[in-house]
Amino acid sequence: MLKLTILLSFFIYPLLIWAEQKALIKDIRYYEISSGVRVVIESTNYVEFTKGQLKNPDRVFFDIKNAVLNKDIKKEIFLNTQEVFRIRIGQFDPNTVRFVFDLNSSHYNLKVITLEDPFRLVIDVYSQQSSRIYEQKEKSLLKRKIVIDPGHGGKDPGAIGPTGLQEKEIVLDIALKIKEFFKSDPSYDIILTRDKDMYVSLEERAEIANKAEADLFISIHTNASPNIYSKGIETYLLNWTDDEEAIRVAARENAISVNKMRQLKGELGVVLASLEREAKRDESIKLASYIHTSIVESLKKSFLRSDNGVKQALFYVLIGAKMPSVLLEISYISNPEEEYLLSQDFYRTKIAQAIAEGIINYFSKSDRIKKVKYTKNKVIKVKKSNGYINKKRTHL
Repeated sequence: MLKLTILLSFFIYPLLIWAEQKALIKDIRYYEISSGVRVVIESTNYVEFTKGQLKNPDRVFFDIKNAVLNKDIKKEIFLNTQEVFRIRIGQFDPNTVRFVFDLNSSHYNLKVITLEDPFRLVIDVYSQQSSRIYEQKEKSLLKRKIVIDPGHGGKDPGAIGPTGLQEKEIVLDIALKIKEFFKSDPSYDIILTRDKDMYVSLEERAEIANKAEADLFISIHTNASPNIYSKGIETYLLNWTDDEEAIRVAARENAISVNKMRQLKGELGVVLASLEREAKRDESIKLASYIHTSIVESLKKSFLRSDNGVKQALFYVLIGAKMPSVLLEISYISNPEEEYLLSQDFYRTKIAQAIAEGIINYFSKSDRIKKVKYTKNKVIKVKKSNGYINKKRTHL
């Protein structure tokens, strides 16, 4: 009897541990976006998934592996959008949760990304026609729509300085100052992703810009490093990089681990290739150049700040933007000297004015690109009316 008990324990205990490791599908939510519908599936921990297509009628399904379904989740959700008629959810087998999207058309595109803390699978379904809306929209010279995104907020304080200064407070104040700067100019419409201390998810931020059909998307952050002597100003574009420091910065802003950032290189390679057109990468390079130069020149004169250059990294907040977009790391809040400067209203005002001037330069001086400091010898060619300007770029 004792031997039998031991044998049963030997086989059953590992099974219990394995069962405990299953992810619980906690919630599913959806909302319409400018080009289709976004579905967010939240689970208790990381999950693997596969997807497939079925015809007659048109369906696409996602199988979430090693997962169980929250019993309170509705098994059928009617969306009645242009792209998706209904979503059906069920425990396909003891280890698999299946989501079936009943489609209204066979002409659709999918975009799928994963986010962490908590783990979310984000699925965008949009028609092939609506995916070209941004390219076809008429350009109005009467009003420039700029979306300013102060990072973090609400339950997410962002980076915290040595004396307790919070990133979310600094970047919100700068965003509000930028909006105030443009208040008297009727040719600019400044839209903030948040105008108070509130939480906005990464996937929602760029979508605010897409819904507004904005001309630019600019996300503002303060940098942080375990090395308290790190300092300076950095500007980022959306792209993969092998530079360790750029990966570390992106991992912190994305609220994921550095190892997970490296894993994303393969997962999002196809997405990045398609986004190169959608996000208007060449225009993002030009935008980054103008804003970065404006900030560096302004702060160098008055505060002797360091120019760390224009870099590229994979930031979730920039992935969905369909317009030129950049992410600004305006100073290191982890550096005691720069934290003190960030706490001062005159320093934040100086940064806000420099960003505003960079935006104005982008629109008014499109035939001139100022030089930006780079640290690697790879060349970006930025086209202008009378030829090309060669610029060395950093950390690509």
